[in-house]
Amino acid sequence: MNHPAVETVAAIVFAVALLHTFTARQFERLSHRFPRHAGLFHLLGEVEVVFGFWAIVLVLLLAFVVGPTAAIGYAESRNYTEPLFVFVVMVVAGSGPVLTAVRSLVDAAAARLPMSRAVAVTWLGLGVVPLSGSLVTEPAAMTIAALTLAPLAFRSDVPERAKYLALGVLFVNVSIGGTLTSYAAPPVLMVASAWNWDSAFMLQNFGWKAAVAVLFNASVATWLLRGSLRADPKAAAPLPRPPVAVVLVHLAVLAAIVMLAHHPVAFLAVFLLFLGFTQAYERHQSPLLMREALLVAFFLAGLVVLGGLQAWWLRPIVESLEPLALFFGALALTAVTDNAALTYLGSLIPGISDEAKYMLVAGAVAGGGLTVIANAPNPAGVALLRRGFADESIGAGGLLLGALGPTVVAAAALLLL
Repeated sequence: MNHPAVETVAAIVFAVALLHTFTARQFERLSHRFPRHAGLFHLLGEVEVVFGFWAIVLVLLLAFVVGPTAAIGYAESRNYTEPLFVFVVMVVAGSGPVLTAVRSLVDAAAARLPMSRAVAVTWLGLGVVPLSGSLVTEPAAMTIAALTLAPLAFRSDVPERAKYLALGVLFVNVSIGGTLTSYAAPPVLMVASAWNWDSAFMLQNFGWKAAVAVLFNASVATWLLRGSLRADPKAAAPLPRPPVAVVLVHLAVLAAIVMLAHHPVAFLAVFLLFLGFTQAYERHQSPLLMREALLVAFFLAGLVVLGGLQAWWLRPIVESLEPLALFFGALALTAVTDNAALTYLGSLIPGISDEAKYMLVAGAVAGGGLTVIANAPNPAGVALLRRGFADESIGAGGLLLGALGPTVVAAAALLLL
C-alpha cells in the first residue's frame, strides 16, 4: 500500500480517530441534549467503538482510492492475533470461578497487611495484580485488577479526581508490570525474538526497576485514596462459590490460552471448549464479559487496521532520534499510537544500538498509561470501569492528568535506576 494518496488518507483518518477518542465523552453529553438520537450518540461515545468505526471508514475510502480488491486485501493482510487474544483472555479471566480464586488469594493477602481490608485490597489491585501480568499476560492482569478495584476505588460516590488517579496508576502499572518476562507485554513481545531478549534479560534490565515503580505508585495512590476507600455492598456481593474442580478447569483454560497466546487457531479452539464447559455447568457460572470483550477486540482490530498505514511518518522519527531523545520521543509517541506498533517499527531499523533498543522499549512501556490507545490492555480497563465515572464515560484529559505522576515515576525508574 505504498501509495501517496493512501498514506495521506490513512494519516487523516487516523488523526480524526484520535480526535474522536479525545472527545468521546462529548457524544455522551449530546445524547442527553438530543434524546431522539441518543442511541447514535451513545454508540459514537463508546471509546471502544471509535477505532473500529474509523477503520471501516478507512477501508471504504481505500476502496475508492485503490479499488475494492486492494482495500479488502489490505484489511485481510493485517494480523489480528492480539485483538482475538484480548477478547478470549478477558472472557476467561473475568469468569466467576477465576475471580473467586483470585479474590480468595487477595483476601488472604489483605488479611495479613496492617491496614483495613478496603485499603489493603486496593493496594494489591494497583500493585501486585499488575505485576502478575508478567505471568498471565497484561490483558488478563488488567481484567482481574479492574474487577477487583471496581467496587472499592471506582464507585459512583468517589470523587472524579480520585478515580482518574487510580485509573492512571492502574494503566501505567499494568504497562510496566508486564516487563518481568519477555512474552507478557505487547511492546516487549514485538522485539523479543528479533533482539534475542529472553525473560532473564527482561528481569535483569527492566523487571526489577518496573517492580520498584509499580509498588511505589500503588503505595502513593492508595495513601491518597484512603479516605474514599470502602466496599460497595451491592458491587462487592460475594460470587457463588463453585466446586474446586470447576475452578481448576477455568484456571487450566486460562493457563492454556496464555501459553498459546501466539497461536489463534489453538487458543480459539480452547476457548470454544471453554464456552461449552460453561454451558454444561451453567449453575456454577456468573455472566461472561462477552459484550465488553467484543468491544475491546473491535477497538484493537481497528487500531491494527489504522496503525498499519502510519509507518511512513512514524519510522523516520524513530530512526532519527539519539538514544536519550528516543526514550522521550517513544514516551510521547506512545500516547498517540499503540506502544507495540512503535517498538515493532524499531525492530525493523537495521543496526540499532543496544542502548537505543533499551531506550525505545523503556519509553514505550513508561508511556503506556497516558491514553486509552497507548497500551493494548487499556481499552479493557475502560470497558470494565467506565460505569463508575460521570456519564459512564472516561475523559481523555482526566486520564492523561491521572497518569502523569505515575508515568514520571515509571520513566525515572527505567531511566535512572
